[in-house]
Amino acid sequence: MTAIENAAPRLPFDRGNALEIAPLYAELRGRAPVTRVLTPAGDPAWLVTSYEHVREVFRDNRFGRSHPAPEQASRISYAALLAGPSGNHDTEEREHKRMRRVLAPAFSAPRMRALGDHIKTLTDGCLDAMQAAHDAHPGEPVDLTELLAFPLPVLVICELLGVPFADRAHFRQLSERIALLDGRDDSERAMHEFMAYMSGLAEAKRHDPQPDVISDLVAVQADDPTFTNEDLARLAAGLLFAGHETTSTRIALGTLFLLSDLRRRDRFVADPDGQVDRTVEELLRLSATSNTGGLLRYAHQDVEIGGVRIGRGDAVLVATDAANRDTSVFSDPDEFDPDRSPNVHVAFGHGAHVCIGANLARTELRTVFPALFRRFPAMRLAVGIGDIAVRRNRLAGGVESVPVLL
Repeated sequence: MTAIENAAPRLPFDRGNALEIAPLYAELRGRAPVTRVLTPAGDPAWLVTSYEHVREVFRDNRFGRSHPAPEQASRISYAALLAGPSGNHDTEEREHKRMRRVLAPAFSAPRMRALGDHIKTLTDGCLDAMQAAHDAHPGEPVDLTELLAFPLPVLVICELLGVPFADRAHFRQLSERIALLDGRDDSERAMHEFMAYMSGLAEAKRHDPQPDVISDLVAVQADDPTFTNEDLARLAAGLLFAGHETTSTRIALGTLFLLSDLRRRDRFVADPDGQVDRTVEELLRLSATSNTGGLLRYAHQDVEIGGVRIGRGDAVLVATDAANRDTSVFSDPDEFDPDRSPNVHVAFGHGAHVCIGANLARTELRTVFPALFRRFPAMRLAVGIGDIAVRRNRLAGGVESVPVLL
């Protein structure tokens, strides 16, 4: 390791509380839009913090998730998911386009609109559970994370993928283990268990296909023998993890933003339907969901970004959380402002690689917040923001719990 790398700051950076991002991001952006850092695993990487250059990296097909020499690649962490290179360096773009074609119909905006009423029903069931917990122990806090933020996205993604909701305890502990930044061997064991579980579901759907995503992936194999059982199992596990983990985090953090200042809560309660779209976009902009610094990419050839030469094979962390608070794009970027317009955040990425689950996440968030605050308009936090424990060792960050009084 060079002297420069020894002096580089190591992720994850310290933050004041669950609603803030580390001030070091702004400090580094003030020095240069692309700076040298160490990943949580201790490996060198470039951190891109400015809005302009984050979008540039997303658009540039010279960056990808694969690596020309995977055994030499920097790692983000010792989690089993998104910790290092993935895919084949020669076929990555073709594989990405194939999977987008397969998955796009299931996650399309029309499909999400059709799913809206059902998500509302599922949300009402979770709110009933919150009410029941309150009625059983009046005056005591209710954990919104356990009764709403976790189960709702799980219910929705299970239905889309064709995964039994009854298995949620099993894949929850697998999800937690594969996402531990220092998980190492146990994280890898959990990933193998997760893939074996998904392989079993896929095998069942070969004999009895259903209108769900895993059945769609099984059908792809019939036409494309290069899409292996391992590919299918890993993709399905990743979809199940991503489909509930990040949305769960955003429901929890969004609630914290709205309850951390009761004037925000009261304003939203006064007109939830009229405010929900803009409020959700602002919550997406502000909610920090990464402990690794950003989304991982590798340079497929020498590239210059922001006046910095990034060498072929170098790891690049695309810091969307930092870009979403860039003062050159957002006035008072640390302030919660649901009237912000336009709100051109990059919470779901940008360009051809924008998150395929963006429509699903927006549909869930636009459903849950009006329903939550109609049912419990006087809801408030049971503790101060500084007492909410931030999960520093998890891939998607988030908080341990959101105790509320109804």
